Amino acid sequence: MKLLSFLAFYLSTSFVLADDDFHQQVTLQGKWLVETNKAVMLDPQTSALKLWRGKLLSLSDRSAHHSQQKQLHIIDPASALVAEKSLVMTLSNQVKESCFYPYLADKPDFEALAVDPNNDNVFVVVTEDARDGVQLSPACQQRFKETGSTKYPSLLVRLEIDENNVLSMTHVRPLQFNARYNVGDYANDGIEGLAFGKNNTLYLGLEKDNKGAARIFSLALTEKFWVSEEFATVVDTHVVLPNFSKGQHPINGMDYLPVDNHPGYLAAAARNDNQLWIIDLANKKPTKVISMTFLAPVVSHDEECKDWELIGNTSLEGVAVANNEIWLINDPWKAHYMENVKCASNRDNYKRLAPLLFSLPIDKHWFE
Repeated sequence: MKLLSFLAFYLSTSFVLADDDFHQQVTLQGKWLVETNKAVMLDPQTSALKLWRGKLLSLSDRSAHHSQQKQLHIIDPASALVAEKSLVMTLSNQVKESCFYPYLADKPDFEALAVDPNNDNVFVVVTEDARDGVQLSPACQQRFKETGSTKYPSLLVRLEIDENNVLSMTHVRPLQFNARYNVGDYANDGIEGLAFGKNNTLYLGLEKDNKGAARIFSLALTEKFWVSEEFATVVDTHVVLPNFSKGQHPINGMDYLPVDNHPGYLAAAARNDNQLWIIDLANKKPTKVISMTFLAPVVSHDEECKDWELIGNTSLEGVAVANNEIWLINDPWKAHYMENVKCASNRDNYKRLAPLLFSLPIDKHWFE
């Protein structure tokens, strides 16, 4: 199908409603993330996105270019411009004395981000795949062996900005899953979504469990939560997620949607199927499914490429709720990103593994 014909077909929003489901189809036009040197952002491997002080914060995982690791990048959502100065992580003395210091000081695989709703100087991040990182000492391995999942536990890390605008890892706690949850011993299928809901409840989106199904757990972050250095045991929310006759829908990005007089909803995305889920935390309504088609702006027009290029492989990993819209960002899949090239002028952007930023208006029908 010719590109222009394809766009004419998809540049619309349609609804398919049934007694027990809701399906929406949308097409979203993206913006290349651009750094202050006017080049597109270099290989950040974006694993999270959140609203912060009117801007967006992104987080990179351990596979990112070394210049992008262990920092929070500040993005202007209107222009997709990345601030020249990011928030670079340092380590507190308390973390330096913990069992997890060697791993966190090296190349931790950060996969999700949440902003403390009570103090926007404070953030929470989580690690996922530690199999290739610095391992625990024998004594620490013995102390933290009952993870209910991987040999090296997933770590919940508290970050805080001080009065000098220095971002520090202040505290760390390993996560523990009850064995009956059947999370599975998969180093690269851990927690990939974090979102604060009501009453300081932190929701944790598991990419997939032992049966290949996404799961959502929770933790109550009380005032004394960070006093302990022992396991933080998560609780299964038992929210009902859609079933698939074939294939899988992992959770790779997640944020919270507040609704008056209601526990709220979670917006969750997967990198493999271009869907956004709207999940009812009251567990009374079926999950709403929004199928998305993504377009990249064309750098330079020619006869074949005018304004937009269809993206075949987007690989979403960041979801951020901001007032009346949801922002989405992708984590370019190194093995497949170049397959998206149809317009020659976009080749360099894909080669630099530059992500794209998209926005989707929040629809009141999601909550009906």
